[in-house]
Amino acid sequence: MSRLLRSGAVISAMTMISRVLGLLRDMIVARYFPVDGATDAFFVAFKIPNLLRRLFAEGAFSLAFVPVLSEYKEKRDRESLRDLIDHVSGALGAVLLVITVLGIIAAPVLIWVFAPGFDSKPNARPDLAAEMLRITFPYILFISLTAFVSGILNTFHKFAIPAFTPTLLNVVMIAAAIWGAPYFDEPVLALAWGVFFAGITQLVFQLPTLARLGLVPRFRFKRVHEGVSRILRLMIPALFGSSVAQINLLINTVIASFLAVGSISWLYYSDRFVELPLAIFGVALGTVILPKLSSDHAKADAGEFRHTMDWALRLAVLISLPATLGLMLLAEPILATVMMYGKFGWQDVEMSALSLMTYAFGLTAFILVKVLAPGFYSRQDTKTPVRIGIYSMFANMGLNVLIVLPWHLSGTPGAHAGLALATALAAYLNAGMLFMTLRQQQIFDPDRGWSGYLLRIAAACLVMGGLLFAVMPADGWWQNAVVWQRVTWLVGLIVLALVSYFATLRLLGMPLKQMLGR
Repeated sequence: MSRLLRSGAVISAMTMISRVLGLLRDMIVARYFPVDGATDAFFVAFKIPNLLRRLFAEGAFSLAFVPVLSEYKEKRDRESLRDLIDHVSGALGAVLLVITVLGIIAAPVLIWVFAPGFDSKPNARPDLAAEMLRITFPYILFISLTAFVSGILNTFHKFAIPAFTPTLLNVVMIAAAIWGAPYFDEPVLALAWGVFFAGITQLVFQLPTLARLGLVPRFRFKRVHEGVSRILRLMIPALFGSSVAQINLLINTVIASFLAVGSISWLYYSDRFVELPLAIFGVALGTVILPKLSSDHAKADAGEFRHTMDWALRLAVLISLPATLGLMLLAEPILATVMMYGKFGWQDVEMSALSLMTYAFGLTAFILVKVLAPGFYSRQDTKTPVRIGIYSMFANMGLNVLIVLPWHLSGTPGAHAGLALATALAAYLNAGMLFMTLRQQQIFDPDRGWSGYLLRIAAACLVMGGLLFAVMPADGWWQNAVVWQRVTWLVGLIVLALVSYFATLRLLGMPLKQMLGR
């Protein structure tokens, strides 16, 4: 497992750089662009291709492509491997080009579908959203081809470059916000163009590494190709099952468009802070174990397959539980310290903190889904996660009705936080059903020692939470404190949380090797 741990650490480090720059990007956007109809329009125009990226490129395609590519790598010769890559690239490029053209043409319709509440609000900007969607939609073409290249590099254990690539999106968008916005009559259009050029930059960045492997695709197209046909069969159900959390976030956007102006932006900012640990740990773990599990399955090594799953789950629980608690307790301090500058006021902090706390409640479930789902995808079983994902999606819809509707009708501010809570609860249902199905199908059985492992983690979380609660400044302090005070206190609280958590684990007899899952 040491090789997987090193690979996961590389991905986490690169992802950390990307996410820190992502937070810097959001700070700059919040500073220069007020939370109003124009920023809501941009976030919708950005969310649509971004959602398609997660569902299609990083979701369905990657989860179908990597297991088949791993099988070709283990069982076929080099020429067959190159032939698969060539024909997958040809089919993928053709489909993406058609989707991109249709998306640009149908931009106003897509805005109406994804944010129908815009038409009924005087401060909303549906026309601006459609204009920006036409600019941002080609991002799905560029980023899907980037995901295709990333899948090849990950299969050959070249994790660093694909993990670093998302950083370029943030760099380009920061440049667009600072230096591009003054050149537009509608400054927020600079952000849309930033998304467009970032997609091109990310694709070009990965090509030299692919060239060194001698696997640059030649974009061939054959009506029937055995490997491409298998990938397509796996992709169709995976479109629904790979990123159920993203579909639930889309549902939240639709409903939020009917709530108070700013709800979409508040949900976006709070989601960004949940995405940080999710990407650093959950996505990193899922990325590392998928090729390994696929290889274990191709070799028919059931014992190694189960050991890999158990290692990933232990590491996921070790990190996700304290991260969940920490984000819930520090939601307001984090937003006040990182985001409260320029146009982003205290009301925005309070409203975003509400949804951050409820989103954060589901962080453990989000990470577990990222680890459990590869247990099926690596076996080229995309149907089971789809069935479970559909149950979860309908549960999310029902919870939205039960939680958000009464909250909104009562006139109490913060109904958007109910959307985040519904998503979190649905994610726990998703993770629980994935785990139980893996056990029922005798694909995975946990190793011994889980009870003691969980008890130690729970005790360490209680100590960490108690200390944070005890030393937290009084209500209202974060609103009035100067910047250096907020930064100092937040850093101190985070350090206290980390030290108290891992020190408690060590005092309870958990060795470092067990903490690392080795």
